[in-house]
Amino acid sequence: MRSYIMSLLALSLIIVSAFMHATWNYFAKKSGGGFLFVWLYMAISVVVYAPVALGVFILQESNISWIGATFILGSTFIHLIYSLTLQKGYKIGDFSLVYPIARGSGPLIVAACAFFLYDEKLTIISVIGICLIVVGIFILTGGIEVFRRLDTMLPLLYGMFIGFLIASYTLLDKGAVSIVFLSPILLNYGSNLGQFLLLTPFAVKNRKKIREEWKSNRLPIIAVGILNPLAYILVLITIVFTPVSYVAPVRELSILIGTFMGTRLLKEGSGTHRLIAATFMFVGVFAIAIN
Repeated sequence: MRSYIMSLLALSLIIVSAFMHATWNYFAKKSGGGFLFVWLYMAISVVVYAPVALGVFILQESNISWIGATFILGSTFIHLIYSLTLQKGYKIGDFSLVYPIARGSGPLIVAACAFFLYDEKLTIISVIGICLIVVGIFILTGGIEVFRRLDTMLPLLYGMFIGFLIASYTLLDKGAVSIVFLSPILLNYGSNLGQFLLLTPFAVKNRKKIREEWKSNRLPIIAVGILNPLAYILVLITIVFTPVSYVAPVRELSILIGTFMGTRLLKEGSGTHRLIAATFMFVGVFAIAIN
């Protein structure tokens, strides 16, 4: 009975996390904001989650070495490029196009790189999963027509590059928590704090526009600032009492949720075939994650 309750709790937390992830990306798309938007939501994250990070630091008696600090710095730079590129990608492309490509291609690249970097095996199911992701991307972008249409080709390239950045920080963070044994929460908070500090000089130069950005996008800024780290923290909580192999596949429900939000809430076109494509990608990511 207890294991059933724990499994139900884990499933509920991961589904909530998936909704949160898709939702904060939806708000990021809807805002149409640039680097000031990123700086402002990073400021919210830094302030709101400071007590959590401080609590973990004190209770776990954390001692961050110079190697750990190097990992945090590397994660900061990759996440910053990711955050800025994500906003740019959402400006030029549909949410229901860029988001699933980014979320689907990320695990695909991770699986391929982990084969070489961490000596992880690619099983038959993993290969099938990779093929399904590729098919999903092919359907999502309209097949070979993508090479003839700039309005689809450019968002595809942005989505793939964002996926590459997702893979990069995933592999780096994996090393940080599994090799250097950094606390995932401190790693995440340190990265957010680093991004905020790096963007601050540029924000100060444009301080007259900060008030305008806040006035125009107050709700999205607060939503992204709170939901972005919280979605990740829920995953970390679940991993404490649930195998990662169970958590990762369910988390990718965000691909379907995000595509649905784009096609229904944002009224983006090609709704049916994009949902079909997102389903292919979700199944593909699921196949990779369970191995």
